[in-house]
Amino acid sequence: MARRRCTAWCWPTSCVGTPRISSTGAPGVDEAARARLAAWLTAEAGAPVVITGMGLLSGGAVQQNWALDVLLGGSPQRWVLRTDNAAVLAVSHSRMAEFALLQAAHAAGVAVPAPLFCCTARDVTGAPFFIMQRVEGIAAGHRLVRAAQGAALAEALGRELARIHSIHPPRADLAFLGAPPADAHVAFVAAQRAALDAAGTPRPVLEWGLRHLERTAPVSGDTVLNHNDFRTGNYMAQGDRVSAILDWEFAAWGDPHADHGWFCAPCWRFGALAQEAGGIGPRTAFYAGYEAASGRAVQHDRVLWWELAATIRWAVVAADQAGRHLSGDTSLELALTGHIVPELEMDVLRMTGIA
Repeated sequence: MARRRCTAWCWPTSCVGTPRISSTGAPGVDEAARARLAAWLTAEAGAPVVITGMGLLSGGAVQQNWALDVLLGGSPQRWVLRTDNAAVLAVSHSRMAEFALLQAAHAAGVAVPAPLFCCTARDVTGAPFFIMQRVEGIAAGHRLVRAAQGAALAEALGRELARIHSIHPPRADLAFLGAPPADAHVAFVAAQRAALDAAGTPRPVLEWGLRHLERTAPVSGDTVLNHNDFRTGNYMAQGDRVSAILDWEFAAWGDPHADHGWFCAPCWRFGALAQEAGGIGPRTAFYAGYEAASGRAVQHDRVLWWELAATIRWAVVAADQAGRHLSGDTSLELALTGHIVPELEMDVLRMTGIA
């Protein structure tokens, strides 16, 4: 019998709150906020901005993304406003930090929406936000897997990851990321242990997985900018072309193989387990695209270490979301997310040779 993968939930969607700015004609329209936004955009752009359309985009579990259709000096533009949800994850970067990451990635040639303006004040829309260009493509993981372009898209994503990893510390513009870890492997194990301890629920399989990682950790290597959530569902594609790499809110300095492991982990293949590169193509093509663009060889054994790390990391997050549900944040999404933990624990046992 084929294994069933319960990966419909990425970061949980339960923290989506009441929109601060509503589209025209929708209940609860805050026309005063809309007018303030138009005035702020006019000042930033140095030309009159008229908002002709505005609507909340789907997805964006941790942040809200609003489609903006505007006239800039009479010329039509398609933008996105990205702001906080009613509740955010503590490990998520601020919108200011994410804007700086987008600027750095854009300058490095990564396919990202062009960052345009950033607002740190709360008196415009009620929360900090930034504006970026809107791009076209498919982002939903289940759709990308069904329409997989195979090797071509996997290679293209490998090239994009290589461009991200061309960013090295120290960077004054990314000082908010702090100092790189002395050893990313040791830092990962310590962080996950701390998260499990803080949760207070016994997770012997995950503890076993962390002990396995500790015993098999490779020697620390190069340090680069990790996207830290580089996976199917966090990029947009048109056919075999990558339109944009999205959701930079967890980026950090680390080992380059961590991003490879997160992308290739079984839990992010959306059921297409045979397609080891994010459910959309062969692992070899993903590696080849990365190596051609970076000039750096991918060390498969190190990727496998980080695949196990990715599985444990997602299990820890999923268990945390289930805990939030049991603590009173009674949303269906949080409750369902908790149900993937046993399957992730089985993956941990398989990856460590127990099952």
